[in-house]
Amino acid sequence: MKNAVSISRLQGKGSPVARALLLALALCFVAGIAPDAHAQKKANARGASSAGKSSQTAARTITVKTQPGAALWVDDVRRGAADAEGKLELKLAPGRHALRVRASGFTERTLALLPTQRGAVSVILVKTTDEAELSFQQAEEARGKGNNGLAAEAYRQALKLRPRFAAAHLGLARTLESQEDADAALEQIAEARRDRPAYAEASAVEGRILRSLADHEAALTSYRRAIREGRGFQPEAYAGMGIVHEDKGRYDEAVESFRKAVAQLSDTEPILYELLARNLEKLERWKEAVAAYEKYLELAPTGAHASAINSIIDQLRRQAAEAEEQTPPD
Repeated sequence: MKNAVSISRLQGKGSPVARALLLALALCFVAGIAPDAHAQKKANARGASSAGKSSQTAARTITVKTQPGAALWVDDVRRGAADAEGKLELKLAPGRHALRVRASGFTERTLALLPTQRGAVSVILVKTTDEAELSFQQAEEARGKGNNGLAAEAYRQALKLRPRFAAAHLGLARTLESQEDADAALEQIAEARRDRPAYAEASAVEGRILRSLADHEAALTSYRRAIREGRGFQPEAYAGMGIVHEDKGRYDEAVESFRKAVAQLSDTEPILYELLARNLEKLERWKEAVAAYEKYLELAPTGAHASAINSIIDQLRRQAAEAEEQTPPD
């Protein structure tokens, strides 16, 4: 593996670039922010990808029509916000999904998306006067803008008005994690799980916090619980498991985890291909690493690491050619 030229090696282990990569991955799930907005639009508009082909062959597209600016989640993973016309196109993996829609000033609504459902889906939201819900929405908006102080205050107000409010406990946990108060964040996770015992998203966030504390085995336990609670669908947990396995030098397991996260998100997060490629490099699976890096470039041609990745691809192709030359014929 001495010839691998991954970004982490080019920049140095634990470098600002490597830390930024992991932060960007967390933001993808926490706030639904893709590392590259152009890539997000391309991914939503495209059909099934060549990578992860078996799991995405029957992927389908729906267009949600709802309140302009509303945030949308599919199976508790934020997938973006409706445009000025109230529309957002979503590419979905096969099977049944839960669509959740939230807009400031309106009652949140969740509905099932059946396996056969395609085309347009209309979601009508109703105005709300629930003070706890309005405080929660204010907190979510503030956290999305990076105003953690205001977010924490609004979450606490929501919890004062409605003490058993699992989503508010989880939002406060995410905010406290951003403020590097891991102990307080874990306390809020425990409160969220008390209010909603089977809470896949809370378990995934717990795993990420534990990973940040270098408690890898406990993090894996939380991630696995998240996957069970999500009935197999929990891309944040799979991505987190991949990072833990990479940290522990278990690159085959990391590759498996990242592939699952990629398949479940239907090519909406280019950064996962970068993480996948990085582990394939470490396994000296040069051609597969090239394919994963190329997929990143396809989804994020102007991404933060696009230039470096182009250089890496050239080097990996040379290494693949050298490896073939050294392989004796059958």
